[in-house]
Amino acid sequence: MTAKKEKPARIKSSASVDEAEIANFSAMAATWWDPNGPFKPLHKLNPTRISYVRDSLCHHFNRDAKYGLPLKDLRILDIGCGGGLLSEPIARLGATMVGADASDKNIKTAQVHADEMGIAIDYRNITAEGLAAAGEKFDAILNMEVIEHVADIPSFLDACHALLKEDGCMVMSTLNRTAKSWAMAIAGAEYIMRWLPVGTHDWHKFLKPSELVRALGNSKFKTTDLKGMVYHPLADQWSLDDKDFSVNYLVSAQNE
Repeated sequence: MTAKKEKPARIKSSASVDEAEIANFSAMAATWWDPNGPFKPLHKLNPTRISYVRDSLCHHFNRDAKYGLPLKDLRILDIGCGGGLLSEPIARLGATMVGADASDKNIKTAQVHADEMGIAIDYRNITAEGLAAAGEKFDAILNMEVIEHVADIPSFLDACHALLKEDGCMVMSTLNRTAKSWAMAIAGAEYIMRWLPVGTHDWHKFLKPSELVRALGNSKFKTTDLKGMVYHPLADQWSLDDKDFSVNYLVSAQNE
């Protein structure tokens, strides 16, 4: 008889978890995969995020991004994975995916959708600190639209550093703290367009690129790339930009 494989321990609280933020996203869990629902902005942003993640990891690991499965054999963690909007396409590129989220409802939504799509992803209701305490290690970490929601940034980034293999790479995205980001991400997306429920973001928790680079350095990461993401309303599309970091931006980092 084959022994039943035990699932890793699930830890639902840590220093970095903001319980109010988790409750907010849990309330929207069932709508993750609705392209016109509360997560419409992420659906619009996803193609740009996916291409940046693919190209950054291929550059870091010296792989051909045009190869059918360019991320094959890489164990990748999508921390704060939500409903799996990024985990699934990255798994399709060949990665061995682990998706982690502090919201049990998000994890259930992500798992159901992955099962429906026939995609193997190891989803876990656990925090970064919980994974680090369990001794997990990953070739790459995806840390997308998460850090502006955590309660303790140093604790969170220290845990991410512990989770990353010595030669690994972490890709992050977040929002800059500018007047333009308030106008677009909060006034526009939450109050005017109603793309997001009011209160989804707290502008005061947004990080300027210099602040994030400094925080990464304090947790023994070295920033290797910085790109802006710009929205084009007439085309209803996003693109990467080397100079405009005024609203959304991406960061690649590795161990010092």
